[in-house]
Amino acid sequence: MTIRLPIAVRYAETDAMGVVHHSSYVVWLEAARVEWLEQIGLPYTQIEAQGLAFAVIELGLTYRNPARFGDRVEVETWLYEASSRTLRYQYRVWRGETLLAEGFTRHLCQDARGKAVRIPPNISGALAAHLRPSS
Repeated sequence: MTIRLPIAVRYAETDAMGVVHHSSYVVWLEAARVEWLEQIGLPYTQIEAQGLAFAVIELGLTYRNPARFGDRVEVETWLYEASSRTLRYQYRVWRGETLLAEGFTRHLCQDARGKAVRIPPNISGALAAHLRPSS
């Protein structure tokens, strides 16, 4: 399953050149990932209530075109890979038909002490049902 999260670019997200600062994209990816989980019926609060977290262990972004204050963008998100302990999401950021950025995040399932653990079957099953391995 793929979702598209609309975002209105805020002035605070831009740099001195009037372009969205690269760090803002990381926040947008997180917002889209949390929304993706919500839409598959697995709110992140439910994952946390089980004493788990999906820690970001790797992130990659390639910037193609700038976004600016006042732009309306969409963050396209899908789950690309899932293993017993890790997840990988893919992203594309669009302004209309213009690709602004594309990237990925990898996550490790951890318990409340920060120890790597297997993703429980109730969560892994919900995730696997929405896996989209091709772009």
